[in-house]
Amino acid sequence: MSATFRYRALTLSVLIFGAIPAIADDLKIGLIAPFSGPSSDAGGPEMESGMRAYLKIHGDTVAGRKIVIIRKDAPSPAPDVARRLAQELVTRDKVDVLAGHIFTPTAIAAGQVSTQAKVPMLIMNAATSGILAKMPYTARASFTLAQTTAPLARWANKNGIKRVFTVVADYAPGIDSETAFLQELEKSGNSAAGSIRVPLDTIDFASYIRRIQDTQPGAVFAFLPASDQAKNFIKAFREAGLDKAGVRLLAEGGMVHPAISMTLDDDAIGTVSSHHYSDDHQTAVNAAFVAAFKTFSPGGRAPSYIAVGAYDAMEMLFQAVKMQEGKLDPDRTMQIWREMAWESPRGPVRFDPASRDIVQNVYIRKLERKNGALVNVEFETFANVDDAGRQ
Repeated sequence: MSATFRYRALTLSVLIFGAIPAIADDLKIGLIAPFSGPSSDAGGPEMESGMRAYLKIHGDTVAGRKIVIIRKDAPSPAPDVARRLAQELVTRDKVDVLAGHIFTPTAIAAGQVSTQAKVPMLIMNAATSGILAKMPYTARASFTLAQTTAPLARWANKNGIKRVFTVVADYAPGIDSETAFLQELEKSGNSAAGSIRVPLDTIDFASYIRRIQDTQPGAVFAFLPASDQAKNFIKAFREAGLDKAGVRLLAEGGMVHPAISMTLDDDAIGTVSSHHYSDDHQTAVNAAFVAAFKTFSPGGRAPSYIAVGAYDAMEMLFQAVKMQEGKLDPDRTMQIWREMAWESPRGPVRFDPASRDIVQNVYIRKLERKNGALVNVEFETFANVDDAGRQ
């Protein structure tokens, strides 16, 4: 076939069938999270599994653009590493959106790149209050520690629990949760029996338990997010007979999420916690999410709050791309996210347009054994909770 004939044939096909449409570019997501190191078990893989659960349910293409996830390993809260990875994703990989972040320092560092490049960013975990103020192209699909902790103190006040002793890990998230709990506790004239901040590597709690016993508290509030810490503290609490003496054990929800609760034994049954998500949440949306997530998670483990943050970030991205017919203009995208409301696996959610933080239900839960596994069973809801930490 001559070149002239091929040209005429192509011209004729265009005349008959119209212009040949351009193939849409892939929609690239730059995921910065721990895929190695001590935080990888419930870090990057949990986020990626949450994202892939969304794609399994809703499809991997939006407005003609196929989703591509580009992973970058940020194993520790090192701002310089996160900044370099974000710059690589923006300049070399040409991503459409940045995402991820277990740690607040990595979120802030990548947020600076997002701001300079005007590339939208979605935080899937990092839970420190007030960090979005200087990141105009970032929204948070997760929670803040103040948001999920204050309702537990409110519940304690409501139920007449007096003199709560607080025990938290001595790092920023632990201090945030302690501050939010105590501030809410004191709003009703309640007082703390005492407070302890323990090093992150603490696994022997005998001396701390004796200090708690000496104060004769009505309850203990704990935030110890490492699995060995959580397990050893709960065991020491029970062995000391504090529960038999009528002392309630209250926990920030991250202390009893699935990756940790699967390491606990029956000593932990009855632990009361507060959080915005439990895999036991009884809705059809959550049942579909849990089933999809388990096809990607190691050993079919149930999703945690980290996974649901990643899942909902995908919902935000899909809606923004659909409403812009395949495009992702940064300013229009931020406006869409500010106005979003939808039914999440965690329940109804919407955004505070001023802060770009999520407004959501926070649930009071009790750890129970169901079908052989320890799960957080919700029994009370505080509806439409915003971030108490920025007030």
